[in-house]
Amino acid sequence: MKRIMPIVALCALLGACSGEEQAELRQWMADNSANLRGNVPPIPEVTPYEPVPYDVDGSVDPFKPEKLEPVSKQKATGEGPDFDARELRNSLLEKYPLESLKMIGYMNVNNQPLAVIQVDDKIKQIRAGDYLGLDFGMVTRITDKEIQLRELIQDSAGDWGERESSLYLQSKEGSSK
Repeated sequence: MKRIMPIVALCALLGACSGEEQAELRQWMADNSANLRGNVPPIPEVTPYEPVPYDVDGSVDPFKPEKLEPVSKQKATGEGPDFDARELRNSLLEKYPLESLKMIGYMNVNNQPLAVIQVDDKIKQIRAGDYLGLDFGMVTRITDKEIQLRELIQDSAGDWGERESSLYLQSKEGSSK
């Protein structure tokens, strides 16, 4: 008997929900959903894949070992910088980009011009023939206002070329003169 009581109560509760009060709701739903139709756009047509042939005639082969390893190209053709000499020099000024070096002074010792370079908190003297920067920059001329360099740079095709650069004397900031 205890089991039948909850079932009877559930049936009575469901019967109460199906009264005439719900008729208005059903009519409203029927009126508002009469003109509703789903509008899903059709799936676009799939175009078949057409492979493009890779023609190597007359273009640069990106997989050539010379393009990937500039050292081997330099040794084979004699072009480009000497990477081994750079390692042997082990110069502090070749470990920094040219933009981070500052020319802070100029001296003339025994008729030989010298420039004073500052990088971080270190100060170095250089003369013509010394190397500066990451691009194998060799000092070609020192004046009281600038250092002129010849740099060796590699283009996107892997070929080496020269570029002229200058490093100018930095004026002291905050001075009252």
